[in-house]
Amino acid sequence: MTDKLNVFVLERCVPSQNVSRFYVLRIEPSLFGDPTLVREWGRIGQRGRQRIEIHQTNDSASEALETWLRRKQRRGYQVRGL
Repeated sequence: MTDKLNVFVLERCVPSQNVSRFYVLRIEPSLFGDPTLVREWGRIGQRGRQRIEIHQTNDSASEALETWLRRKQRRGYQVRGL
C-alpha cells in the first residue's frame, strides 16, 4: 500500500428533499493480498450496502477510487472532515 490517504467518507444532505446519504470509499488488501476497492453507501443512520472490487495493482485501485470520488462529488457529495 502507499502512503496516500486511502479512505474517503462523503455525505450528501438536502433537508428540503429529505436526502441524508453517505458514501465510503477505501482501498484495502484482500485476504490474498490483492488491492481491493471497497464501496459502502446508504442513508445516514442506517445500515448501508457494500461492493468490493478486486484490482490487479494498487494503481488501478487508486484510479478506480478517484473515478468514484469525482463521480460522487459531481452528484453533490462532500468529503466529510475526519
